Amino acid sequence: MNRYCFIIPIYNHPQKLEELIEALVKYNFPIILIDDGSDKKCKKIIMALLNLNNHLILHTHEKNQGKGAAVMKGLIEANKLGFSHGIQIDADFQHNVDDVQKFVHKADAHPKALICGIPIYDESVPKSRFYSRYLTHVWVWINTLSTEIKDSMCGYRVYPLDSSIKLINDVSISKRMNFDTDIIVRLKWRRIKIINVPTKVIYHDDVPSNFRLFKDNVGISITHGKLFFGMLLRLPILLKRKIYD
Repeated sequence: MNRYCFIIPIYNHPQKLEELIEALVKYNFPIILIDDGSDKKCKKIIMALLNLNNHLILHTHEKNQGKGAAVMKGLIEANKLGFSHGIQIDADFQHNVDDVQKFVHKADAHPKALICGIPIYDESVPKSRFYSRYLTHVWVWINTLSTEIKDSMCGYRVYPLDSSIKLINDVSISKRMNFDTDIIVRLKWRRIKIINVPTKVIYHDDVPSNFRLFKDNVGISITHGKLFFGMLLRLPILLKRKIYD
């Protein structure tokens, strides 16, 4: 039987955190918070929530290590606690919590698959973020020789912990905003099925983004380059799979 928990990486995003937790507790899954070196204001809110809610489990990075490092910490801790799946969701409440059951239903039907959100945006999405994603989509399709991954940057996912932890232990995965793309491509290389779930995403005006336009885009570009050379090394295997699978 599958056992689920939520994994929420947090770095200076107190604005919607209480609202998010209130929306998640109705699913009765434990919630693992990873405080990735947040400031005092954010820490105060996290501690207040921790004292009020027995669903919460807190792990703290003293210094900011990056979104990817925080998510991987959550996955590792979830695995130690005996969960089969970790539901990654962002602390800024961009993701549609009402779709959790839809994600879980897919994971129940396909327990070894990675369930990945495909964002459905409204007018709140920054245009620079919206259009830059298409370049990433193309690189991901090249690096996997497949169009199975419809969106590699969405942080709303259900990870099968067994295969995800094996990957984390075997290779060095990007620790910052390039994490989401890096890990999904590498899981695809390992023949983990990707199941895409459309879900609404809303950008809130009162919640600043942690995405650093220049540095994070450079980091994502470097990751695409590394994955491209990794694809070339695996090219005979990937081509064989494409022909015979």
